[in-house]
Amino acid sequence: MEAKSARLKFILSVMIFMVLAGLCHQIISNSVENQQNKQDSAEVNHIKYGLFSLNKWKEQLSGIIADEINHLNLIHANELQLKKHVEAQLGGLIDQVDKKIREKNKGSAKGWVKQSFIDAFVDIKDIKDGIPEYADAIIAELSKAQTERQLKSIVKKRIDDYLDKTFEVQDTSKLDHILQETKTPDIESARSKLSQEIAERQRVLFLETGLLISLSMILFIMAGLGRKALSGPQYVVLLMTLVLLLLAGVTTPMIDMEVKISELRLMLMGHPVSFVNQVLYFQTKSVLDVFWIMITNEALQMKVVGLLMITFSIIFPLSKMLSSLFYYYNFRTARTSRWVHFFVFKSGKWSMADVLVVVIFMAYIGFNGIITSQFGHLNTADQEVVILTTNGTSLQPGFYIFLTYAMLAMFLPGLLTKGSQPSPA
Repeated sequence: MEAKSARLKFILSVMIFMVLAGLCHQIISNSVENQQNKQDSAEVNHIKYGLFSLNKWKEQLSGIIADEINHLNLIHANELQLKKHVEAQLGGLIDQVDKKIREKNKGSAKGWVKQSFIDAFVDIKDIKDGIPEYADAIIAELSKAQTERQLKSIVKKRIDDYLDKTFEVQDTSKLDHILQETKTPDIESARSKLSQEIAERQRVLFLETGLLISLSMILFIMAGLGRKALSGPQYVVLLMTLVLLLLAGVTTPMIDMEVKISELRLMLMGHPVSFVNQVLYFQTKSVLDVFWIMITNEALQMKVVGLLMITFSIIFPLSKMLSSLFYYYNFRTARTSRWVHFFVFKSGKWSMADVLVVVIFMAYIGFNGIITSQFGHLNTADQEVVILTTNGTSLQPGFYIFLTYAMLAMFLPGLLTKGSQPSPA
């Protein structure tokens, strides 16, 4: 009966492990894709394409100016001032014409005759007396709808010429690549599509992570029940479960750090100007990502830190699991080896896996607090300008998976020595 129960227990453990392996593959695959989507989303929402972009300001300002011109009453709003200006210009023009004619007719008999004829029949004073009527006629012509449309068109064209001469040269190669990859025609469509994909994949990721952690804990709880020593295959299943957790923990992002202006609103000439989701800073990295950044850095100190990090977070844990397997089977009298004994029973405080978890958690709290307190000073809500900032720092599935690995790895030596060990195979 006990043998049958143990066999069923082992079969169930194997089935759970197979599910864990599939979940691990799915989590890693989804995390890599979601990590890329998040980086693409941060790029298309970056402040350099919005609030810090001259072209974006031109788009909003051109619309505001065009609307102002459409609602501008060029004649009626300033009719009195315009009439005075037209009258002054007409008076000056008449004087200039009279002066020019007199200069042309001066110095010749023919010119003298012409000028005498003009003086006899044309009175400049009478012409000037009619200036108010001329001005009224000109303003009446300008007040016609067709003329006003033509004037507004001239003003718009002039402003468009000025705007065309105002531009910035911006490198949009990354943005163009993202639009091509997402198969979207413009930046707004890319933002919407990436946002939907990230939200859906994030939901699936956390569901898969919760299931992975739950099944892993069930496996270790099943192994801890009873007083009998674990069989070799059962112990291998536990080791492979830890390997899966470690693999998923170091290859998937542990923390996302995001700082953005969620909304900036202001009124310009009575028109609303708005910028939303302006990302200032974003990073999402796994342990392996950070290691690669450090190891490829030119500074020697960064390389050393990268090697230490990978040593204590991956090499030590793997060495511990391999040594425990040698110890269990007493492979080539491994139980008498100091190194094997060290890795199995004493390397826990040296592996620093739990320390890494604490460091990441404290980094999350620290970044979250610093960003919230410092960046929060930008928040304003007065009548002229509204600025709303957002701190998007959050722990990701990789952290929880690595935390589960660190916790379950602490129980491994106890399970190794539980009961009487079987004879080496």
